[in-house]
Amino acid sequence: MNASKKWTPGQVGVLAAAIIGILAGLGIYTTYMSRAWSYASDDPATCVNCHIMAPYYQAWRHSSHGQWATCNDCHVPGDNVVAAYGFKAMDGLYHSAVFTAGAEPQVIRPKDASYSVIMDNCIRCHTPLVTEFVKMGISYQEAKAGAGKPCWECHTQVPHTSISNIASSTAIAAPVPGNPVPDWLKTRAP
Repeated sequence: MNASKKWTPGQVGVLAAAIIGILAGLGIYTTYMSRAWSYASDDPATCVNCHIMAPYYQAWRHSSHGQWATCNDCHVPGDNVVAAYGFKAMDGLYHSAVFTAGAEPQVIRPKDASYSVIMDNCIRCHTPLVTEFVKMGISYQEAKAGAGKPCWECHTQVPHTSISNIASSTAIAAPVPGNPVPDWLKTRAP
């Protein structure tokens, strides 16, 4: 096309439809391949969608928390649904970016926001013990400032035990997500 030729409304419409179709297709493909819908659940097996989480899943499964609490019970705010899904979305986007870039560390450690949520949830679930017997119940920020210790400094084996021992194991049993490619597509000739 030369510079003097103008686009007709029909050409603009076709171009716009093509761009919207490509973006929609990529969005649907990304949603399907990432199993995005699974992250709205409380199923701990969802966390193993990322292979690096297998040792953490295995350690949790064999811990005292394995029969009573899911990953979300400890790692997502428990005060209201909006805060929970907002935190899951922000944390999930961060994790997916790190995982997609291949920048995940060998041993994962929570960020400060996650530490706060974890400690708040320890206190929420163990309120009678923490407030009546131990007379503690401080926030993570107070512990960080030196007003006490976070729960995991004393309870080092709860609920993930010694991850370094588990991570070095070659026999980690964790649910492996199935291949998201439909069977009919796998059987097609190249």
